Order: sequence, then structure tokens, then C-alpha cells
Amino acid sequence: MTFSIVARCPRTGQFGIAAATAMPAVGKLLTHAAAGVGAVATQARINPYLGIDGLALLREGCDADQVIERLKSTDPCMSQRQVAVVDAQGRTACWTGDQCLPWSGCIEGDGFCVQGNRLTGRNVLEAVVDALNCTQVLPLVERLMEGLAAGDAMGGDRHGESSATIYIVDREEYPLWDIRVDHHREPMTELRRLHGVFEREVLPELLGMPTRDNPAGAAEEDSI
Repeated sequence: MTFSIVARCPRTGQFGIAAATAMPAVGKLLTHAAAGVGAVATQARINPYLGIDGLALLREGCDADQVIERLKSTDPCMSQRQVAVVDAQGRTACWTGDQCLPWSGCIEGDGFCVQGNRLTGRNVLEAVVDALNCTQVLPLVERLMEGLAAGDAMGGDRHGESSATIYIVDREEYPLWDIRVDHHREPMTELRRLHGVFEREVLPELLGMPTRDNPAGAAEEDSI
């Protein structure tokens, strides 16, 4: 009952996940990403440990295909799961169990993968892929928003969406973007509004926060 995107930006190395679903509060359980490591999206009958363990496998040096194969051995109900992975080199892999609600499946692209279940049809994912391919010059956050909007416009979840999320990591262990619409009649419209709020009010604060290289962050400049 979800469609999602995992992606790596080839220019910045950022990893991102975006998703929309009929279920409220999709963001917290579906999105798993780590700077310099990769991203994993887990959905259908969500098993959050597929995301948690998937990142651990990426940290161990597994590529995207190896992560999927290793995860299959950890979950006796993989037939009900969907998982998509993008690794540090932008390689992708995905899994759709044969018991996922129709229509379900995935499409891999250049540095990204889109997946969905309980969709109106494959054309939903094809629309997302087209949007991602046509927006390669944009920042990753904007590409992900356009991808979600394109899938939604094509019909998205057969039961409609009520929640949406975009989660992006850059160089730090905390996210650069973490935008969530947990329960809304028009989640795509609300996602765009919150992106504007985040860009104006949150992003400047994040960019001044402490980093591993500069533990004081902007506070050091203020004290001079």
C-alpha cells in the first residue's frame, strides 16, 4: 500500500528515500539511510529490521544485490515484504514478495530504484522513473518531491495516500532533510508546503549545527 524511491545523488553523494502511502506515519519505519553508506526502504508488511540490518550489511561492505540476498535469509515472511537498496556506489537492488498486494513491483534506474504495492498499475512507477530522469539537474530533495508527485498524479496507492515522507542524509550522521506528513487529506500538497518551511526555517539551522569535523558548529563563529 505504498510507493517509494531510494536514490543516490551522483553530484553530492547524498542518499535519499521518499515514500507515499495510505497508512498514517509512513516515514519513521520505512526510511533507513546513512551518510556514505547507502539507503534502504522497507514496505508492504513492514519489517523495520530489514532496513536496520540492511544498513549494517552495507557498512560491512556488501553491495546492494548481496544485501537483498542476505536479508532473505533473516525473515521467514519475505513473500510479504518489499525492500529496495541503493549502495555507496549507486548500485541498486529490490525485492517484491509474491504475496504483496497487486499491483506490486519495482523498477531500477541509474542510481535509484522505485517500488510499490497495491498500486493502480505499473504506470505509477513508470511515471516516477520519468520524473526522476527528467530532473537530474535538480537537488535530490526536489527530484524526490517531483517523483512522488508524478506517481500520485498517475493514481498512486489504490486507496489514496494520507502520509508522505522525504528523508535525506548528506555527510553527517543526522539527516539533512527529514520532512514528514503523517496524516493529511492532501499529503503531496502538504509535503511541498513543509518543504518550503523546512528550507526557510530548518535548513539554515541544520547547516550551522556541529559536525564531526567542527564540533562547535556555528557557535564557534558566534563566540569570536
